[in-house]
Amino acid sequence: MTTDPNCPMCGTVADLHAADRPDLVWRFPHSVAFVGPWQFYTGYCLLASRAHATELSQLGPNRAAFLNELALLAEAIEACFRPQKLNYELLGNLVPHLHWHVFPRSADDPERLQPVWIALERAKTDPAEKRRLETGTVPPDEVRARLRAWLTAHNAPTT
Repeated sequence: MTTDPNCPMCGTVADLHAADRPDLVWRFPHSVAFVGPWQFYTGYCLLASRAHATELSQLGPNRAAFLNELALLAEAIEACFRPQKLNYELLGNLVPHLHWHVFPRSADDPERLQPVWIALERAKTDPAEKRRLETGTVPPDEVRARLRAWLTAHNAPTT
């Protein structure tokens, strides 16, 4: 794994690789999946590249494998939580390291037609909104357990 000492996501990926953390879902060969903090979107996960890169084009021959791992994580989220839609975000403006946000969206989400970032921005200044968005219908440990069970049952590649 290549890392950048100035990249906060590299430290997160290295930490997830080194020790089991409560938010760790799966260690794929080219990425690491973990449960995200905003569980109002039940099953929300992040998938971070093991190699430091800021753009997909920098992954070279590993790009397809990284994207396949994203698709496998998405399949697990769909199977475990049955969202109406998945939203995928690969931004990198704030954290310049390849990482996907996978947000499951439900039919009863009152803001289902809006990007999640609008609500997340409100959570920065509104403690009640922050609590609402951090609290889902399924506890994070159970989210992780369901996803791990699905990935194990479907022989997901791991390291």
